[in-house]
Amino acid sequence: MSIDRRSFLKSALATGLAAGFPAIATAQRGKTYRTALIGSGWWGTNILREAAASGRCKIVALVDVDRRQLDQCAAEVAKWVSDKPRQYEDYRAMLEKDKPEIAIVATPDHWHPLAMIDAVKAGAHVYVEKPISHTVLEGKAMVQAARAANRVVQVGTHRRISPHNVSGRKFLQEARAGKIGMVRCFVLYGGDGPEKPRQNTEPPQGLNWDLWCGPAPQRPHNAGLHPRGFRQYLDYGNGTLGDWGVHWLDQVLWIMERKWPKTVYSTGGRPIKGPPILTDQQQTTDAPDHQVAAYEFDDLTVTWEHRQFAGNPAEKTESVGCFFYGTKGTFHLGWQRGWTFYPLGRGPEIHEEPKLNQPDGQNIKELWADFLDAIETGRRPVSDIEEVHRSTNLSLLGMLSYKLGRSVKWDGEKEVCPGDPQANALLRREYRGPWVYPA
Repeated sequence: MSIDRRSFLKSALATGLAAGFPAIATAQRGKTYRTALIGSGWWGTNILREAAASGRCKIVALVDVDRRQLDQCAAEVAKWVSDKPRQYEDYRAMLEKDKPEIAIVATPDHWHPLAMIDAVKAGAHVYVEKPISHTVLEGKAMVQAARAANRVVQVGTHRRISPHNVSGRKFLQEARAGKIGMVRCFVLYGGDGPEKPRQNTEPPQGLNWDLWCGPAPQRPHNAGLHPRGFRQYLDYGNGTLGDWGVHWLDQVLWIMERKWPKTVYSTGGRPIKGPPILTDQQQTTDAPDHQVAAYEFDDLTVTWEHRQFAGNPAEKTESVGCFFYGTKGTFHLGWQRGWTFYPLGRGPEIHEEPKLNQPDGQNIKELWADFLDAIETGRRPVSDIEEVHRSTNLSLLGMLSYKLGRSVKWDGEKEVCPGDPQANALLRREYRGPWVYPA
């Protein structure tokens, strides 16, 4: 390691983690918060584990429409703390009875808006998972609700506080890679052959399938959907672009300090998985097995690419991340392999390893500390709902363009597609009764 690199990394960590994110130093002091988890599956349990580890949260309630997930989460909680949280099927009953000061929303995507909005209206600060919404105007309503209630809403884009992402941002903002003209974001995972449909089944005992579907269309129950598979079914998620894409497109907006693009175009399809199937007897996913999206900013082009087939070792870096292409070289920002700068000419590569927490290679601990500090100081958190609403919009607009089969213009200030009623109609969707789309 060169002296220059050592000095840079030391400076990046000092300024990024101590000054930029004071939560890590301060979150160990202060009051204890009555905390509830809405959505008690795998990822919600990961978040709750870090809330408990902070020593600042009394776990008062667990919510899930699936009794199996409730039981598993409760068993985990019993390993960490002596709290005896009440268990609920419906979060609305929990909010009324337990009145938590903090609510974690880790439901499937289509439930994020209503749960978050109801929680802040009930007086809770909220940690909500990404993507924040299934449609653009739900996200707009979520931002307005957070501001009206004067509650802190942190989004689970934990890469904003990962040490190597923080130092990578500093490296790029100091123009160490020169002027950036293009960014390519990608997730490339393998797979092969057509998708085989799964048989629909009756919901297992203890799963309220009607409530799981909630405001979204009610499909037949299928093990491919729940648990964890919902994002590849477009009634409930927005495919890989709505899942992984939010993380990396958020990194671009955060690092490059942009708010929204002028135009968006996306294409893709299912040539490998095959046409989607949905019958009373069986179904497949219906999200694209590959997709490319292009975002035009005033002085920057950003692309997204994902592929669920043809995994190969030819792409030497890891299969997720962003390439920032600059006048002084190429910067790869990744996940489990940190970041690497490849300078022009024959200069030495610069690399930083990640510092991730287990399980699942994340930095929820640091993001939770930032959340608590934001609550106590009254500042906006590092993954504030308004900023990640814009990042979510990039994914949602990419899917909107994909569905329309053409490009769309975007007025980010007014959050409309100017002069395009067909596109604007897709900024929201009808809710299944009795649920009401948030105004």
